[in-house]
Amino acid sequence: QQSCFSFRKLWAFTGPGFLMSIAYLDPGNIESDLQSGAVAGFKLLWVLMLATLIGLLLQRLAARLGVVTGLHLAEVCNRQYQKAPRIILWLMVELAIIGSDMQEVIGSAIAINLLSMGKIPLWGGVLITIADTFVFLFLDKYGLRKLEAFFGFLITIMALTFGYEYITVRPNQEKLLQGLFVPYCQDCGTPQLEQAVGIVGAVIMPHNMYLHSALVKSRQVNRANKREVREANKYFFIESCIALFVSFIINIFVVTVFAEAFFEKNNADVNAVCVNASSPHSSLFPNNNQTLEVDIYKGGAVLGCYFGPAALYIWAIGILAAGQSSTMTGTYSGQFVMEVPAPACCPIWAVSVLTQSELFPLFILLSQLPFALIPVLTFTSLPSVMNDFANGLFWRIGGGVLILLICSINMYFVVDYVMSLNHVALYVGAAVLSVIYLSFVAYLSWLCLIALGASFLACGTRVSVTRTLLSEEEPSHSPK
Repeated sequence: QQSCFSFRKLWAFTGPGFLMSIAYLDPGNIESDLQSGAVAGFKLLWVLMLATLIGLLLQRLAARLGVVTGLHLAEVCNRQYQKAPRIILWLMVELAIIGSDMQEVIGSAIAINLLSMGKIPLWGGVLITIADTFVFLFLDKYGLRKLEAFFGFLITIMALTFGYEYITVRPNQEKLLQGLFVPYCQDCGTPQLEQAVGIVGAVIMPHNMYLHSALVKSRQVNRANKREVREANKYFFIESCIALFVSFIINIFVVTVFAEAFFEKNNADVNAVCVNASSPHSSLFPNNNQTLEVDIYKGGAVLGCYFGPAALYIWAIGILAAGQSSTMTGTYSGQFVMEVPAPACCPIWAVSVLTQSELFPLFILLSQLPFALIPVLTFTSLPSVMNDFANGLFWRIGGGVLILLICSINMYFVVDYVMSLNHVALYVGAAVLSVIYLSFVAYLSWLCLIALGASFLACGTRVSVTRTLLSEEEPSHSPK
């Protein structure tokens, strides 16, 4: 029996989806947005919308896994895979979290540098971000709802600050709608294609699958009652839709601001405006005819040149909110993954130090995507794990196609990065690592295909999918 919709119940389930949506608003996404606008104008808005919808569908799988099993994705991987694969998987996911966290910390440091008019260097901003992350995470000790409210406050700041830039610049609404609903990129070349691929790569984050599956465990659900489980899945999905819609609107603000103001501008154009405005950042833009290239730092500077100092500082506040909130959620992801091999061995502050201690290039982050998407599709398709809530035929086929598409797009970045190394020794090292990497991806894909129904791949044996995935000790997946 289906229960009627209740705003009161929706409010009770509201929180995890908004924390999850922070990954769609981190500094990496903001930088991808502004570069999309500056390079392709309004033409790639439909790619952003499509990537957000794909992200929503994948987040649905992660949330359902947590609701139905009472375990987050890292716990299910630890229980279901054999020992060697689950250790490798754990290491790969930690790499992804560290790579993501570093982007977010650097984004916060850039915002602090802008707000201090350059008086606080980037390394100082990094230290401040790490320190205040510890402080804010202590809000968890005063109740989860207070922490969720704090994240809601940070999202509100992003909406107001980037919304201010949107109102100030006043993008062309006709071009905005055309960019959203016409899936075509007229007169686009390689830079625009790479930017389109970059949008998808920035939106779908591997650690977010682990995070969302863990956050939904914060709500009490009687898993012996199918109606309650079905109801929880419904409200978590509705909340995720609302949260990602809000993040999508904020992303649109950023894309359209730079599309309207800086599309097809060159360095000389910006340099002239900055010099005329007596901006201290005019040296960032050499007086030449090369196409303007912007990042989150130059983006703030160029906004200040064109629209006054208020636009620069408000931009920096928005970036600071994005960086701080995403750093905190990245640390939570690390906590959930770290506690699996040795439960309760690492307090959250220690995990924060680990995930902010090393710098990994972007290609490391992107290469880890299969190690989140393939397991989540595998386990949500297994009746032995999901019982009556296992994926149907539509989700098995559709999920498989989406994951293949996304992993292919991200692998494009990895290959492009390796090809840019221009050194024989590095090519050899990359080739060896690629063989190991692809072998492990193939292993996970093999198990996933068996879970999706391709039983003929089980080497002709009669061993069930569950026995194929489980280690010899075969621990129970049922929560206590």
